[in-house]
Amino acid sequence: MKRILNIVMLLVVAAVCRAHVEATIDSVQMVVGEQTCIHLSASVKNGQHVMFPQLKAGQMLGGVEVVDIPKVDTVEASDGLLKVTQHIKVTAWDDSLYYIPAIAVKVNGKTESSKSLALKVLTVDVDTIHPNQFYGPRDVQDNPFRWSEWSGLLWLTFLLMLLYVLCWLALLRLRSKKPIVLKVRIRKIVPPHQKALDGIEKLKKEGTALVSGSYAGGAEDAEGLKAYYSELTDILRVYMQERFGFNAMEMTSAEIIERIESTDEKDVKIEELRSLLETSDLVKFAKYTVNMSESDRNLMTAVNFINETKQENVATEERIEPTITEQQRQTLRMRVSLKWAVALLVVAIVALTAYLCWQVFELTN
Repeated sequence: MKRILNIVMLLVVAAVCRAHVEATIDSVQMVVGEQTCIHLSASVKNGQHVMFPQLKAGQMLGGVEVVDIPKVDTVEASDGLLKVTQHIKVTAWDDSLYYIPAIAVKVNGKTESSKSLALKVLTVDVDTIHPNQFYGPRDVQDNPFRWSEWSGLLWLTFLLMLLYVLCWLALLRLRSKKPIVLKVRIRKIVPPHQKALDGIEKLKKEGTALVSGSYAGGAEDAEGLKAYYSELTDILRVYMQERFGFNAMEMTSAEIIERIESTDEKDVKIEELRSLLETSDLVKFAKYTVNMSESDRNLMTAVNFINETKQENVATEERIEPTITEQQRQTLRMRVSLKWAVALLVVAIVALTAYLCWQVFELTN
């Protein structure tokens, strides 16, 4: 019993592992002289070697003639096997029912055969009793000129010429209008602290004689000291206005100190700044005189205040976008419209020219 089971299992495994060979034909019926194709395929595992019969053009296969044998195709089937197909193009010259026998294919040295095929070849009925009903080729005949065939092309030619003229006028109009060039200007910006420090440096050079000469006494010397402190405080007020955004030029010294105290500047020495502003008010309005060391200290107080409150990484350039008038906008819109019109006209001219050439070729051949 065990021996019988082993034999059955071996037969099942052999049947499963056996390559599947099949043959199909595109058409089972054709007319004499036509061609059809026989597809001989084998489904094998990857790595198995398939050898098809060595057929040649002109060789007879079951009564039909082999015309051509294209290259073998190999595709992967859905079940994981490889389907190797040999295409055989055949023809027949006699009307008959042809029996195409099974074709042998070797797979790994073992011969497998396909099923047999049948091909029905029909003939064309020819009336041999009335041969006069068949006529040979006629001579070439000149076709008469018909206005109806050419009238449409002539009207299209006039339209093409009109498009050429419109395109030329649009180009002339476009060239007569000079393009508007819009340029972006880049303006250099001097930061507020740099502007203030430059002003103090200039005041230091020009006002040294005024301050030093004021100690000699006299109305002219007092006016020089007043002018010096007025210029110094004006530089500070302009800096505060640009740096903090409040109108320091129209504010009193006490209001300025109050606004500075309300900012988040922690490093400002308020008492020194208050002393500078109060001294300046006394010099300008009470004819108060100061000595040289006090003037130098007030100047250093102004410089220290600017350095303590200056903003780092301030933009040094300003981009000024160009502005155009309404007339310039209309000109720009007109130029854009003309450019679009020229582009559309060129496309229409090219398309119409190609169509006319094709129609003329069709009519003259």
